[in-house]
Amino acid sequence: MAFVVTENCIKCKYTDCVEVCPVDCFHEGPNFLVIDPEECIDCTLCEPECPAEAIFAEDDLPEDQAHFLELNEALSKAWPVIREQKDPPADAAEWDGKPGKLELLEQ
Repeated sequence: MAFVVTENCIKCKYTDCVEVCPVDCFHEGPNFLVIDPEECIDCTLCEPECPAEAIFAEDDLPEDQAHFLELNEALSKAWPVIREQKDPPADAAEWDGKPGKLELLEQ
């Protein structure tokens, strides 16, 4: 089982989760983070660190977010690893909790 970054991370892209990851399984895109399911060790440290509550255990993934498992897997192969926390986008708080952000995902 792995953890999965879901839709609410899009345009929020808080990186608090990256700082606690012991295996560097987060990858960074232009406006979204993903977790490499092959690297994730299911340590549970990242989930409570996400201010946007966008990280879920694979088994707890909401049904309407299930497609993010495949998206995390695919994008983690294309995007670089992120190892250090960065400042969130200036408008991150404005995007937190807004639905329908998938169309805004920059790949």
